Amino acid sequence: MISEKLKTLILRELNLSDFDITEDTLAKDVPGWDSLKNFTIILAVEEEYDIKFLTEEILSVKNVGDLQKLIDSKINKN
Repeated sequence: MISEKLKTLILRELNLSDFDITEDTLAKDVPGWDSLKNFTIILAVEEEYDIKFLTEEILSVKNVGDLQKLIDSKINKN
């Protein structure tokens, strides 16, 4: 399940008022979500959740569900 916090953050970074973001959503399916925006979303997630990702972790993220799981795993370690 994608948290409202993550969905809101993604929409804010992409300047979208609404988009149906689910666990299976891929960056290529969302208007404006290119490689540069992907970088800004990752930075925003790190800042919002006060966590840091390793490069390998970022590269392993294939969809929004993977990103949520990665966030959850980082939060639960603290």
